[in-house]
Amino acid sequence: MTAIDKDGIGKALHGLWNVFLIEGIILIVLGSAAILVPAVASLTVAIVLGWIFLLGGIVGLVAALVGRSGPGFRWAVISALVSIAAGFLLVGWPVGGAISLTFVLAAYLVADGVVTILFALEHRRQLSQRWGWLVVNGVLDLLLAAIIVLALPGSAVWALGLLIGIDLVFAGWSLVAMALAARKAAA
Repeated sequence: MTAIDKDGIGKALHGLWNVFLIEGIILIVLGSAAILVPAVASLTVAIVLGWIFLLGGIVGLVAALVGRSGPGFRWAVISALVSIAAGFLLVGWPVGGAISLTFVLAAYLVADGVVTILFALEHRRQLSQRWGWLVVNGVLDLLLAAIIVLALPGSAVWALGLLIGIDLVFAGWSLVAMALAARKAAA
């Protein structure tokens, strides 16, 4: 990045520091609420995803029917119907949806943990002493996945909401820090 680019970004950040600060504070509040009431957050995630699938499936079905003379018509209809069914199930039975999403979360954590460990081991020479942190991260992913799976179905009540809440809090604090640095840098 050239000095001009850095100055342009700095000026833009300084001009919007208060927007980032407000966004960060809102994310911290929402994340804290999700951490304090993870069951509500988990069910909310299932319901919101359900509506996204349901509405997306309806739009997909309408688009497929309008373009029925195009290639892949049957597959487009099948895809839309699957989305509608998934959305209907998530909206109609959010607890079951939260359990399903918790399985997906656990599978993701296992895959990410294994890949992170393998990456660290393969690149340990290039990463110097820091490769151990990647192994620790991978092991923590595997440990978290094990805790979630062993605690099922009870973990479906708290896992999604808690992890989303933690992510929102960290994202919020990151935005607050960036906003305050941008405000201070131009002062």
